[in-house]
Amino acid sequence: MEITSTVLAVDEATTVKSLAALAQPQRLRAFRALVVAGPDGLTPGAIAEQLGVAPSALSFHLKELTHAGLVSSEPRGRNLIYRASFEQMNALLAYLTEHCCQGASCAVTESTPCSTC
Repeated sequence: MEITSTVLAVDEATTVKSLAALAQPQRLRAFRALVVAGPDGLTPGAIAEQLGVAPSALSFHLKELTHAGLVSSEPRGRNLIYRASFEQMNALLAYLTEHCCQGASCAVTESTPCSTC
């Protein structure tokens, strides 16, 4: 699957929804595992195994991340493949760091995102 580098604009409501979804340790760990996996994504079983959580509990957390737009899923055979939404993650980071340090060079810019996302 090809991941395009699209910069999304997020607003305050979207930012609050995203941060609320990540403000739970299991969801944060799941999201970080998906970020590490990159565009290939992971099956729920692989995520559950990495995190040492029950698949039923993970399902709830993946649903919350999906509703926040931070994760997407795609059927592949009998499995679902979950992927981090790098566009949403980069937009969230850009929103949080917009005008950081009064626009000094420490601000996150579009020229520094990951080469695959």
